[in-house]
Amino acid sequence: MTSQASPRRALVVIDVQNEYFTGGLQIEYPPVEQTLPNIARAMDAAHAAGIPVVVVQHSEPPESPLFGKGTTHWPLHEAVAGRPRDHYIEKHWPSVFTGTDFADWLSRHGIDTLTVVGYMTQNCDASTVFEATHRGLKVEFLADASGAIPYANGAGSASAEEIHRVFSVVFHSRFAAVASTGDWIDAVKDRTPLPMDNIPASFARGRATASAGADSRTSPAPLPVQGSAS
Repeated sequence: MTSQASPRRALVVIDVQNEYFTGGLQIEYPPVEQTLPNIARAMDAAHAAGIPVVVVQHSEPPESPLFGKGTTHWPLHEAVAGRPRDHYIEKHWPSVFTGTDFADWLSRHGIDTLTVVGYMTQNCDASTVFEATHRGLKVEFLADASGAIPYANGAGSASAEEIHRVFSVVFHSRFAAVASTGDWIDAVKDRTPLPMDNIPASFARGRATASAGADSRTSPAPLPVQGSAS
């Protein structure tokens, strides 16, 4: 039993479009062979539990190199397009809130918790997670039902794995409870919130981990005890 009120959830399925599978922004980590089935599992579990499912699709002008409306890679992936949904949002900015009816829809339906899945971790997912927190909503992020691409630019470079992992760690410290799809489905069945960490505790552990790593690199190897087996 928990003393916390049961979350009033909505599952937000962000931009699961062909652009991320066969187009110009193919997701690398976690691989889509893992994340797409988990997105489908989350949608099915939400529908079975009576949790509203919001499907989001990003659109740019038809002549745009990415997400051009009506182009080959713009449509939703069939795994999402073919499943039931309660609300559809077409957006033109990274955050699902910007320029859409999302905030009003959430308010009308009494939603206090967003569960975010879809693509990509560092862009539309992150923008939505941060804005939802600023609006006073609780957020859940399913790390095995989302994914990232690698970046390299004038500021440096990062692999898709690094980006996804670091954003997940940052989310869990303050902005979203990060969990697996399986753990989320269990929480849905139990009608319980997912646990989230906090900044002071995350910092303390991070500092301890860094210190332990530094000690292991700088400390001399222990001398063998005389008479012990080598």
